[in-house]
Amino acid sequence: MVADFRRRFWVSLAATVPILLLSPAVRDLLGLGQYLRFSGHSYLLLALASFVFFYGGFPFLKGIAAELKAAAPGMMTLITVAITTAYAYSAAVTLGLAGKVFFWELATLIDVMLLGHWIEMKSVMGASRALEELARLMPTDAHKLMDDGSIQDVPLAEIRIGDRVLVRPGEKVPADGEVASGESSVNEAMMTGESKPVAKKPGAAVIGGSVNGEGSVTVTVDKVGNDSFLSQVIKLVHEAQASKSRAQDIASQAAMWLTIIALSIGTITFIVWFILEKKSFAFALERTVTVMVITCPHALGLAVPLVISMSTALAAKRGLLIRDRAAFERARRTQAIIFDKTGTLTEGRYGVTDIVPFAEVSERELLSLAAAVEARSEHPIARGIVSAAEDKLDRIAAAEKFQAIPGQGVWANVDGQEVMVVSPGYMR
Repeated sequence: MVADFRRRFWVSLAATVPILLLSPAVRDLLGLGQYLRFSGHSYLLLALASFVFFYGGFPFLKGIAAELKAAAPGMMTLITVAITTAYAYSAAVTLGLAGKVFFWELATLIDVMLLGHWIEMKSVMGASRALEELARLMPTDAHKLMDDGSIQDVPLAEIRIGDRVLVRPGEKVPADGEVASGESSVNEAMMTGESKPVAKKPGAAVIGGSVNGEGSVTVTVDKVGNDSFLSQVIKLVHEAQASKSRAQDIASQAAMWLTIIALSIGTITFIVWFILEKKSFAFALERTVTVMVITCPHALGLAVPLVISMSTALAAKRGLLIRDRAAFERARRTQAIIFDKTGTLTEGRYGVTDIVPFAEVSERELLSLAAAVEARSEHPIARGIVSAAEDKLDRIAAAEKFQAIPGQGVWANVDGQEVMVVSPGYMR
């Protein structure tokens, strides 16, 4: 839809330029009357305006059918009434009816409304890009364990409930399931917002799309397709796309009332001039059409899409997924915020805040020993320690005989000393 509105806008805009130059009001305003008045120019103007009306105005002509079918006239109805009235009357004037043409008003109105809807569609595409990013969290293949004990790489679409898959260190978990064997720590930050790696042992649940840490694990798949955790998140994004803000609802209601008012005042205008004032049919019709065209609000067609586009873009840049736009608007009245996880408040990466030395070991020596061991590990905490050492130390010693303790820590020999970097749970 974005591409369609963009194409219709630019094509219609290109056709609007000659319409403006050929229209009597604009032509005379620019002092070009003597140069652009030629035999048949009015028919060329009609042809260009007809193209803009049917090509550029097609989304609105199509939209009024949907609104009338739902018995809820809104912006599409208001726009269609205005452009249809302007086009039909102007075409009649070109073909012989006394009056003035409204072709340039018709063309510019369609251009403005196409631009507004193009901007609105672009804001919706922001949520679509979020869907694409979520979909990329899943790997394309999985290491399926066959009945004979062999491992076969199969497309993710072929994984079924009950299948067992192998997840190697550093790989993404291909589907929701339960750890059948092996131990590791899993980074679920992209799913839950919690940056701390979660230790996984046999019986623990894992989420498809999360990143495995230092150990290999075998996972028994228990959810696939629409039942998976990631699919539920994607469903929330779809709901965000479908939801309408209060501003949109107000604009729709305003458009509905404006449509009723425009038709009512247009009818009254015609009755007053033609029946009560005894003016000519052409005179009364021209003023009726003028009312109908002026009543269509150009600003209303642009203001709401611009607000939605900017708010969505600003929120996305700050990591906010707007599930309900109406709730997002009400957030300005928020008086208190409760945070449910550290991932909401932190940068999502580890660092060293304090070093507590023991015996005669200095802070620098303790950091050097820890970094030497952790330099061989891919664990997020290990990377935080190594990064701190690189900032404070000139060099990091080399470690030998490195070994990982899944879910608990690591150990290695550093300059002849056995050094362990482990969790409090391991120490207990």
